[in-house]
Amino acid sequence: MTTWPILSVVTFLPAFGAILIYLMARGGDETASKTARWTAFWVTVVTFAASLILVARFDPASSDFQFVEKTSWLATGINYHMGIDGISLPLIILTTAIMPFCIIASWKAITSRVSEYMMAFLILETLMVGTFSALDLVLFYLFFEGGLIPMFLIIGVWGGPRRVYASFKFFLYTLLGSVLMLLAIMALYWNAGTTDIPTLMHTAVPRGLQTWAWLAFFASFAVKMPMWPVHTWLPDAHVEAPTAGSVILAAILLKMGGYGFLRFSLPMFPLASHDFAPFVFTLSVIAIIYTSLVALMQEDMKKLIAYSSVAHMGFVTMGIFAVTTQGVAGGMFQMISHGIVSGALFLCVGIVYDRMHTREIAAYGGLVNRMPLYALVFMVFTMANVGLPGTSGFIGEFMTLLGTFKVSLPTVFFATTGVILSAGYALWLYRKIVFGALVKPALMSMKDLTYRECLTLFPLVALTILFGVYPKPVLDMSAASVQQIVNNYNTAVTAVKAASLVVQ
Repeated sequence: MTTWPILSVVTFLPAFGAILIYLMARGGDETASKTARWTAFWVTVVTFAASLILVARFDPASSDFQFVEKTSWLATGINYHMGIDGISLPLIILTTAIMPFCIIASWKAITSRVSEYMMAFLILETLMVGTFSALDLVLFYLFFEGGLIPMFLIIGVWGGPRRVYASFKFFLYTLLGSVLMLLAIMALYWNAGTTDIPTLMHTAVPRGLQTWAWLAFFASFAVKMPMWPVHTWLPDAHVEAPTAGSVILAAILLKMGGYGFLRFSLPMFPLASHDFAPFVFTLSVIAIIYTSLVALMQEDMKKLIAYSSVAHMGFVTMGIFAVTTQGVAGGMFQMISHGIVSGALFLCVGIVYDRMHTREIAAYGGLVNRMPLYALVFMVFTMANVGLPGTSGFIGEFMTLLGTFKVSLPTVFFATTGVILSAGYALWLYRKIVFGALVKPALMSMKDLTYRECLTLFPLVALTILFGVYPKPVLDMSAASVQQIVNNYNTAVTAVKAASLVVQ
């Protein structure tokens, strides 16, 4: 579709930018820091612009992989194989779109080792885009695991007081799950003689291997999302990470788990996915209700939003494993919506933290009197987090509930209580921070949003409302791929049921 490898350009352009910063902006002086900031910003903007070429030339009516690049790489059957479909493209665009906002948000907040910080973010962007583009299991695994390293450094070097503890906890949790996935990748290679993902999607995997491989992949993706009960690393990582680190963690890294379920679990292991669906529904409902209740008890703004993320990702897993058209499409949309809304909420927390240097909810109150514009923007994202109709949060949650309703009514009944609980903690947070009398002396001198802060938040406000009123662009982009996943899954499950009836 193009005469040049556009997908590799989008993937590796940020890494090239990191090399550029290393060559141009070495040293800790202010000139080097300024050069690093501007280089990182323009590299992320150019990467986003290049990714829009993918959208312009993408055929949404086709469920096949597009912009495919393939060349021999390691051993027999292991290739450098890249390509995208309707599942990966929205997540790539989300990644490239969020990154410039992260660089802007770090402009004043990061003052030490600025060049290294910007390089870490650019390398992380390459690894995230590569994860969503890889069509070979070994290549996918390298990108997927590689993302741990820059995120580990971002939390561990530029984080809060307990940053070392949080970074090691994040690293060990996610690495442990991924080691099991590596064993499953090896088993699939021995079974099929290839690690090519499109080939494996159309290769029959024995029932026994499906079960064990599904559990191994599930261990990795469940930690990444994260699902209850392996979610405990997330609040610590969010609290200690710098603002932009929290934004990337919530907006992109969590989505790798959902992407893994859609790319591997459902297409490659349909029978195991069918067998384990009640198990996933149970974990999803516990995540939605339990972490919402925990969020109600938080005194730290970041921790509250972190637990909120776990609850909202519960809707994603519920919708995906319902394996209905509405459920899978809703899970896909919810990931995009959550990426925008949760990323924006962490930006909002970062704005007041930069002024007050505390995230304790009790330290605030009455900010509407000093920061009316901030109060308005924060309200939009709070309403989206609640799932108010007219915001993107409503579309994703409603579709996942609608899709799951056909499969498991009890799951939907309990999951819907999570919507009520989310209204409880989100509105409580908003009321404590924004409303009330302005009595605390430290808040009297608070300034409203600066031009730079408006530049990061207003586009996200526009997207939140646009996708809430007009979700068609995201849904259309992924429709053909979603339908193919559902059709293939139903065909596999129906065939096994028919075979079992014949045997009886």
